[in-house]
Amino acid sequence: MKRSVIGLGVLAVGGLTIGLTGCAGGDSGADGDTLRIAYQKTASFTAMDDLMKKTKDEYEKEYPDRKVELVPIEAEQDQYFTKLALMNGSADTAPDVIYEDTFQIRSDAAAGYLQPIDDYLADWDDWSLYDEGAKQAGLGDDGKTYGVSLGTDTRGIYFNKELIQAAGLPADWQPESWDDILDAARAVKKASPDVTPLNIYAGKAQGEATSMQGFEMLLYGTDDELMDTSSNKWLTGSAGFLDALTFYQTAFDEGLGPDPADALDAAWGSKVQNELLPQGKLAIAIDGSWLPSGWISGDNEWPEWNDTLGLAAMPTQDGGGDGFTSMSGGWTLAMGAHAKDPQAAFDFMAQALTPENALTYHEEAGQIAVRSDVAASQEYLDYNASFEFFSSLVEYTHFRPATPDYSQISSNIPVATESVVTGQASPEDAQKTYDEALVGIVGEENTQAG
Repeated sequence: MKRSVIGLGVLAVGGLTIGLTGCAGGDSGADGDTLRIAYQKTASFTAMDDLMKKTKDEYEKEYPDRKVELVPIEAEQDQYFTKLALMNGSADTAPDVIYEDTFQIRSDAAAGYLQPIDDYLADWDDWSLYDEGAKQAGLGDDGKTYGVSLGTDTRGIYFNKELIQAAGLPADWQPESWDDILDAARAVKKASPDVTPLNIYAGKAQGEATSMQGFEMLLYGTDDELMDTSSNKWLTGSAGFLDALTFYQTAFDEGLGPDPADALDAAWGSKVQNELLPQGKLAIAIDGSWLPSGWISGDNEWPEWNDTLGLAAMPTQDGGGDGFTSMSGGWTLAMGAHAKDPQAAFDFMAQALTPENALTYHEEAGQIAVRSDVAASQEYLDYNASFEFFSSLVEYTHFRPATPDYSQISSNIPVATESVVTGQASPEDAQKTYDEALVGIVGEENTQAG
């Protein structure tokens, strides 16, 4: 359900004016007794807004002498990171508690935006229920913990069973290579010319969605990755990188993907989830495990989703290796470096992460549980028909390099994909541009030929 918000004002930093929204009842400018909580909200992602409102009510009842100011930042992912960085640039606007992507933890901790929470975790009994992977996700370069995981995710393929069958493929279609995906998209285009055969995120406006849901789902299915984990050096000129860009070129040159003008729209991800798939206008979508959460309840409820759509694992390039691949990430609650009362901030985090709240959030956000008590809950397992499938992809999954410079490096991936799908660069030239940017970020001594 959409909730109304009132204007909180604007944030002017570095010559930019950023509009923010806040919950009614919040004070403008948090004082020592008021916690400022910053998080993302979009048309297709309201689970955090629901969780934060519920937590605010619970927290203020538990601590009647404290107040909570909610600051939902209504923006897509890259814009959210930009606005959050501007807030963190000043102690007067910095949040006490932050909805923080795991891949931002190390860079934001190094930048001084976050503070470690190990002392508070040591006294929190629930910490023992979190799996080791979730604990690692919140670590900074110094080995200290800066965030508590809200859950994780995987990525796979959604396909419209009717459109796939009309193209002569089985209702339980499972591609075994990239060629199988392209061949299926070609068959759909021929059988159903009025629908988009395949969506893979490609634009700069999608930011990390393009990097992770799109490009890296291809790259990590080759013999190459972004970084050689044995040497901890970033790869340049790798065959896998070029092959992934060539996949994009083939898909868009043959008209198998969306119109580039649509694919570059910042709201394209929301349109895929809330319009194209429910309306039967898209046959194959490489996307994340959280999509069904928006169809189970809320403004975009789609009761027929589980009957209409099939789920398939993303194959490796030629079916080699493990045969399948996936990417995992996730988000945390982290404590801002300028929190005036760190204990109060952690108390809010702990309230948001009670078993009841964690279960509700996992259900609404389509997250894979990282707490043992929630993961074993029958209610959790029964709530979403896709949970079992997406959990099964964990054995094939990969995680982005956990380095402070990953976010800066990653931002150059959509530059490469967009230049290819718009015909502004060949895959070879796009890779060269990426490699040059990479060397500029990390230094030639931290790279090696792929």
